[in-house]
Amino acid sequence: MPVLNLLKRWILPTALLLALGACAGDATTRSTGRYIDDATITASVKSKLIDDEMVKARNINVETYKGVVSLSGFVESKAEANQAVVLAQQVEGVKSVKDDLNVRQ
Repeated sequence: MPVLNLLKRWILPTALLLALGACAGDATTRSTGRYIDDATITASVKSKLIDDEMVKARNINVETYKGVVSLSGFVESKAEANQAVVLAQQVEGVKSVKDDLNVRQ
């Protein structure tokens, strides 16, 4: 019985805390929750780009890291690039947008 009490009081809670700590992020990595948030932001931005008639979404790559969205790829005009940035900025959770879009010559 004392082993069972030791297990309940110390070992299981300690193991749980260690497991939860492994999911936490630091300055250079994302936590599991942050990763999921970033994936959700990426999907939302892609969806907005697809729904917009001015933007050719298939030519734009979207990546999100800690709420910062990076747009890269090729667009037909600066207006299309600007529209993509505006749409990305409208998504909840986006902290900033990096525009690495190239206008085709």
